[in-house]
Parts: sequence; C-alpha cells; structure tokens
Amino acid sequence: MTSQEAPPPRAMSSPPPHVLLISAPLQGHVNPLLVLGRRLASAGLLVTFTTAPHAGLKFKHQHGEVDGGVGRGVLRFEHLRGEGLWAPDDPRYRVADDVARHLDDAAPAALAGLIRRLADAGRPVSCVVANAFAPWALRAAGAAGVPVAMLWTQSCAVLSLYYHYFHSLAAFPSKEAGPDAPVDLPGLPTLTAGDLPALIHAPEEFVWRQALVSDIASLRETVSWVLVNTFDELEHAAIEALGAHLPAVFPVGPLFETENDGGGGGDDGCTAWLDARPPRSVVLVAFGSLVKLGRDEMAEVAAGLASTGRPFLWVVRDDSRDLLPAGTAEASGGKVVPWCEQRRVLSHRAVGCFVTHCGWNSTTEALAAGVPVVTYPAWSDQRTNAAFLVDVCGVGVRLPTPPTRDDLRQGVEAAMRGTLELEPGDGMRARAEEWKAKASAAVAEDGSSYRATWDFVDAVLSIGNELG
Repeated sequence: MTSQEAPPPRAMSSPPPHVLLISAPLQGHVNPLLVLGRRLASAGLLVTFTTAPHAGLKFKHQHGEVDGGVGRGVLRFEHLRGEGLWAPDDPRYRVADDVARHLDDAAPAALAGLIRRLADAGRPVSCVVANAFAPWALRAAGAAGVPVAMLWTQSCAVLSLYYHYFHSLAAFPSKEAGPDAPVDLPGLPTLTAGDLPALIHAPEEFVWRQALVSDIASLRETVSWVLVNTFDELEHAAIEALGAHLPAVFPVGPLFETENDGGGGGDDGCTAWLDARPPRSVVLVAFGSLVKLGRDEMAEVAAGLASTGRPFLWVVRDDSRDLLPAGTAEASGGKVVPWCEQRRVLSHRAVGCFVTHCGWNSTTEALAAGVPVVTYPAWSDQRTNAAFLVDVCGVGVRLPTPPTRDDLRQGVEAAMRGTLELEPGDGMRARAEEWKAKASAAVAEDGSSYRATWDFVDAVLSIGNELG
C-alpha cells in the first residue's frame, strides 16, 4: 500500500486516531518504521515519527516538519530531545552499544514529555508503535497508559527462535554443541546450531541481549499487536505457528521505500556509473550500517573481487575507508562509494549479484529486486537469514566463515551464473525472479501485506472510536 494508492474507505473518527512511531536512532531500525508510517498515514491516520537524530544517521526530516502528501492522512516529525539526551553532534552516537545504554537511561523521560506535549497540543496519542530493541519506548508508553504495538524488524523465523528460546518452549543445542546440531521448531525448516541468531548465546550482560529479553517478555505482558517486516508468501508457516502464542501477528512487509512511498530519485553518484555497464554485469557489495570488517578481511574481499574480473560497486563506510588496500577502486573497473540508495541500486538492470551481510532489510530488498546473493553474514540474525536465502529461498551461495579471496571469487561466479554448482540450469536466477514477483504482489493493493496493514489500521480505528 503506497501513499498514491486509494485504499478502501473506513469509518474514520474525527479527528483521526494518532499513532506515535518510536525508533532507536539506528539506520536499519529507522528505515522500515518510516515506511510503515507513510503507509499508515496514507490510510488516513495522523502519524508522528520520533527518534533521536544524530550526525551519523541519514534522516532528512526536520523537527516539526509535516508531510501532508501521504494520501488521506498526515505524517509529522518530532525529534526526541532534552531530558538529558545527548546532542545530535555528540560523537558517542558512533558506538551502538553506548547508544543503547544511554537511551535506556534518558529516553523514557524524553518520550514521556513528548507524549504529554502532544496531548496538550490537542493531539493525544491513541497508539504507540515501537521498534524492537527499544524497550524504553515500551516502558514509557505503558506508563502513559497508551496501547502498544511492536514492529519486529527482523524475520518472523528469528522472532520465533527468540520467543521459543527465552520462554523455554523448545529444546535448543547448548553453546558447546557443534555447529551442525539440529534445531527443530514448529513452522520452521530444520536449522543447525550454526544458523541460530547470535543473541541466543550472547553473554547475559550484553546490552542488546538485555534489550531483546525485555522485548520478548513484553510480547506477553504489554504488547497488543506484533507487526513483522515480512510477507505471508515468504514465511507463511512461521507466521501461522507463532500465531499460536501471539494471536495478533501482522506481516506488513517488505518495508522499504518505493518511488510512490517518497523514496528513490536521489543521486548517490551510482546511477550514471551503472548506466554505463552491461545488464547483470556488476557485483554489488555492501555490509550494512554496523558491520565493520578488519583490515585483513577487507584485503581478502578486495582481492576476491579483483580476481573475478567483473566490475563491482562496493559500499565502504567512511569509518572503514582507511582499511581499503590502495588501488581497490580501480581494480576490475570497480567503484567504491561511502553510501548508496541500496534498494534503487539493486533494482538497476546492471546489477547481477549482491554480496551481502544478510541483514534483514538487505535480505528482503534482494528478494524484492530478484537478485541472487552471496551470503557473508557477521552476527545478530544474519546467519539465520543467510540459511533462509540459500536453503529455503534458493537464491544464494553460502560462503564459509571467514571466506578467502578464492571462496569469494567462486561464490560470485556461481551467483552470476544464476546457478549452484550442484544444480544445472538457471534455477537460482529463476527463483530470484519468482520471489521478486511475490514480494511485489504482497504490497500491491489487496496483497497479503496490504490487507494485514489494513487489519492493523482497523484495530487502531477501533481504539479511536472507543476513545471518541
């Protein structure tokens, strides 16, 4: 459902219900929640988006900005600030662990103040939608007596794994078990211990594990609805099985910007370069906004890309640029950039395969673009996503950990051919095109995610009608 489509009319209270969207200031968290906000606003809701912008976050919206071009509703922006929060230019925002601790301490008071100010301005909050890994947002909303939904920005499979593990609903291999130990859960294919998301066996004092444990507990105690950045065609069995524990599960993804949503069209310096390359000739390489490779690993990637003899577009953040071997950008006619509009680049005809860290946003973007992948997972949910891309979706090549330059070369060649070594023909490329069609259908009018989004809108409307 995009802002330019005409959703079916609903009985809307006057004024419309007010949904407050809350995200930690991390790129992979902000992006999908902002897309959800546009879709909710296009349905006629009043939506306010808040986070704590900082210099390292690509977030162009100013405090107090109002976007009325989102269908029948309105999308507003209120920066989370004051109450002891760091200033936007504070360098401590560069360390994600420090950000998590700081927000847990300071953000609840800032958020409570924002909720009060919105009510005083005649815009009382009807419902909060908070991203996962922001337990402080759930606490503040609960203290204010506001109904809460959680947007889970990873896969439903990963949510199911965490839910079953932390509620002791299934047997899991111990930390000492080998990587091939089997993991069997309802609604999921058989996985191995090596496929498990990293936070299951992370140290208990790790701040992100603590946030996750709090989130999983909240799913039973305070959260009324769980919105998942996935689509039914991709994870039907996992969604259905998790529904036995969490009855209000809405698969509303994939959540990424389209031109109709207001995304795309920006100039990141890549389009002209890609336009000059033949179709399906370019290797796109990107490891997300948090993963940082060491110097030796960067050298192996650079050598592996050069050995393919293919043009590549490698996204290397400014904080890793000094780790690149000299001459990397010129090797094989490659190009190195600090950032790209990934969804748009993946959709370019010149891109033939994607070497990815397998973050969930990147995973769904690759599926929606119909591009085969070379999986290069690092931590968090990325190993689980890599297993699904290769073994379930059939669109990827799995690299060993850590990969050598020769491993990378062979993986790229297999993906560019659109076939796995053990599968003759063009099966991988054909399957990638099938997933592209399914993802597009899910968010189109009357698609599975379109309908799930409207199911949530109806739930919010019922709150508004009760309050009205």
